[in-house]
Amino acid sequence: MVNHSHGLKRLSFSLLFLPIFLAGCNDDNDNTQTSTPPQPYNFVEGTIEQMQTSIKTGGITCHQVVQGYIDRINAYDKQGPTLNSVITISDTALSEADKLDAYFKQNGKLIGPMHCVTVLPKDNIDTFDMPTSAGSKALMYSQPEQDAYIIKKIRDAGGIIIGKANLDEFAFGFQGNGTHPRGGQVKNAYDLSKGPGGSSSGTGASISASFAQVGLGTDTGGSVRVPSSVEGLFGLRPSLRLVSQSGIIPLAPFQDTAGPMCRAVQDCAILMDQMTGYDSSSFSNQRSSFEINAPLVNGSIAYQTMTNIPSSYTSALNKDALKGAHIGVVRALFGTTDSTEIQLVNNTIDNAIAQLKAAGATVDDVTIEDLNAILTNYRSVSAFEFKTSLTKYLQSWSNVKDHHYLSYDEVLASGEARSNFNAYNIDLSAESVLAEYKKNTEQRPNFVRTRLNSALDNKTLDGVSKGAAYDVLLYPTIQGLPSVLGGTPTTGTNNRLSPFSGFPAMNVPAGMVTTAAGLPRVPVGMEILGREFAEPTLFKIAYAWQQYAQPRHAPLNTPELKKVN
Repeated sequence: MVNHSHGLKRLSFSLLFLPIFLAGCNDDNDNTQTSTPPQPYNFVEGTIEQMQTSIKTGGITCHQVVQGYIDRINAYDKQGPTLNSVITISDTALSEADKLDAYFKQNGKLIGPMHCVTVLPKDNIDTFDMPTSAGSKALMYSQPEQDAYIIKKIRDAGGIIIGKANLDEFAFGFQGNGTHPRGGQVKNAYDLSKGPGGSSSGTGASISASFAQVGLGTDTGGSVRVPSSVEGLFGLRPSLRLVSQSGIIPLAPFQDTAGPMCRAVQDCAILMDQMTGYDSSSFSNQRSSFEINAPLVNGSIAYQTMTNIPSSYTSALNKDALKGAHIGVVRALFGTTDSTEIQLVNNTIDNAIAQLKAAGATVDDVTIEDLNAILTNYRSVSAFEFKTSLTKYLQSWSNVKDHHYLSYDEVLASGEARSNFNAYNIDLSAESVLAEYKKNTEQRPNFVRTRLNSALDNKTLDGVSKGAAYDVLLYPTIQGLPSVLGGTPTTGTNNRLSPFSGFPAMNVPAGMVTTAAGLPRVPVGMEILGREFAEPTLFKIAYAWQQYAQPRHAPLNTPELKKVN
């Protein structure tokens, strides 16, 4: 058996003695009770700051916060619009909230930067107190013994895992089929006849519908950014090697990463503070370089040197950051057909570009050398890695208590996995398979990284400057709009740039469109891509855009619940 070496056995809340980790917080100002009149909290589009301000001023308790989100899930996910975005609701979330209320009452301050922040992780991320199903009947009762590294950090900072979100089975697809036997078909929060994107479909729909304050998705090829695009969220695929993958069901470890999905940029920044950090687990995937055979980083100092993580990602948030920003638009990644959907997407992003310029940014068209070769000559490595990596994951804890399957072969033999599970049953020793795998793990990273860095640096491949460097590259996240329910949206291949390079990319809402009068308006997303470990730059640009354009609008299908006296 393989054991997680980070030892993430969650300790119970012993709030009187729990060490306080207040990264980015100051006990002498915004973390203490004030004489400010009680501030109300609105659940629809509510932010972390608004919720914590309401708690500190006596406007709401943590128990009421958690109960309010559970009420919304029951009202809109399980009946009414029936978004089917949440698989499991935590049995302990309210008791955890009560302990946080008791701590605040006794100490007069919040326990940490995520005090009472409700989090909905995709159900391929381990929680010690809820099953991790991967959206499959095969793992419906699979109960890991430990939290994933990122879940433990969130809980230690005061966060509450309120439940688990639906997903494409084993995170295989973009379409968001919602194949979980209890989860059902996830719907788009804006248009119930449309799909939510995938594979983080449940996270996207639930966070857009304000069923929690923030969500966690995973992204191998586009599975954070695609649902974020069609659900109007800020969704970040972080740099590879930045976020530990320990305790997350793998699809392709060479490309996998977890990422935050939020209605507000500042909430994603707060969440990212807890998602990063050195993890000594052999499952962390925190390699010392982008080469596939590179050893894991040797300690927290080496990790910090490699990633240059700021004390808090919130330090990058500046509403005036578009003034002087330099943005490169990749026109070759815009859709080129005459379809109404593609033209709506292009027009919406062109309008956003005009607003970026009006806000003070310099925006130029940029060429990525050999772009067609990047997008067509290479492929995802999930077909090569899933079979072996799933087995390693399933063997990372004993099945004596939960009787979970211990290998890919056992899951396959059970007949309980659907989707295209059998497609991953390939001979990994075949010469042609090994050659293709080597091409995409040894040749691809350097080829893609070199060309993206040249585009960002605004230089030719031989190093000749063409002008000032760009902060980010910008292009449509997907080229079309949400698909019909159960279908696949017109994504294009834009989502490949980030996983093929290991560079971070964030979906940013660009605007809202409708295909005909009387039909629901749906979001259009644009992706910004930056240099490796340049997450602060992405947060800076996205936050300034959010504050300037206010591009996100709440879905109409899940309004504020009426208060009961």
